[in-house]
Amino acid sequence: MYKNLATALRAACVSALFGAATLSPTFAQAATPAKSEPIKAGFVYVSPITEAGWTRQHEEGRKAVEAALGSQVKTTFVENVAEGADAERVIRDLAATGHQIIFTPSFGYMEPTLKVAQDFPNVKFESITGYKQAPNVATANARYYEGRYLAGMAAGRMSKTGVAGYVAGFPIPEVLQGINAFTLGMRSVNPQASVKVVWLNVWFDPPKERDAAMALFNQDVDVIAFHTGSTAVMAAAQERGKMAVAYHSDMRKTGPDAQIIAVTHQWGAYYTERVRAVQSGQWKSGNLWGGVREGMIRVGDFGSKVPQAVQQEVLAAQKAVGAGKLHPFRAGKAAVRDTEGREVIAPGQTLSDAQILQMNFLVEGVKGSLPR
Repeated sequence: MYKNLATALRAACVSALFGAATLSPTFAQAATPAKSEPIKAGFVYVSPITEAGWTRQHEEGRKAVEAALGSQVKTTFVENVAEGADAERVIRDLAATGHQIIFTPSFGYMEPTLKVAQDFPNVKFESITGYKQAPNVATANARYYEGRYLAGMAAGRMSKTGVAGYVAGFPIPEVLQGINAFTLGMRSVNPQASVKVVWLNVWFDPPKERDAAMALFNQDVDVIAFHTGSTAVMAAAQERGKMAVAYHSDMRKTGPDAQIIAVTHQWGAYYTERVRAVQSGQWKSGNLWGGVREGMIRVGDFGSKVPQAVQQEVLAAQKAVGAGKLHPFRAGKAAVRDTEGREVIAPGQTLSDAQILQMNFLVEGVKGSLPR
């Protein structure tokens, strides 16, 4: 997931993820006839499999592989594996027991994955959210900010106060991308909208997440988004009769009245094609940063209170993002400025992937500052 991400060197993340913009691993190969023996694919999860959240989405990806390939594949998963020595042990065990491809979807799994990969050059590894590659290690991540912009549009249409809240973990570029895209999306339909941010300095702490949400609801916030690991913010919105944007997974079971939209990441197609690539002998190391166009990011799962007109507007915008006609970080006739009034996107210009990956500012409309 994102554990320990705040301690990583920002420049290192940038240089590697920027490669994702120019080099994509095989993602749409045709299926090939099954070999006599099924491909063994392993999956390592950083938390228990819950009904919603980061690990749930990767578990759905594993299930999609099984559904697509049937008897051609045999999958194994190990859940609740701590980053570090435990991860290395589990990854090594999977490699030693005949797994030909191993998916490790947590940033903190990157180094253990690379270490094991050196000892098993014939095994293919997929480091999800990692940025270091090797001949037998590919990396992939998703453009979460695209979904955040679209969710901001929905929030802007639904909010009566024009004030949104945002509960965030750490001020790393990925989180700043999300906050800024959400704010720009909200202000695209309500130019006076504002977003109040609370920093937690932790990724997963349900009581702390809940307290932050409750504090924001006491400050005119009537819709809230979050970049943390539990469903606590959604549950708080349900409890207070407020609205919330789900992240990672559809959370309508937690907030049946609160959820207005969900930003989800979809791994099934990518995982399936990577297993197929091993099966056909065409697997290559690479780096993919996929979004709406690649089917890795989607918004939907609208709440019952969201009017059809709003749903249609957001879904049309999602199609535009996928077609490259709408970019969350493209300025219109006016420049995009940060909270200090400095120009960060010139009129008519679009941020490059390198600039997005180095993001270190908050846009105008965000009420809050970066932690020192």
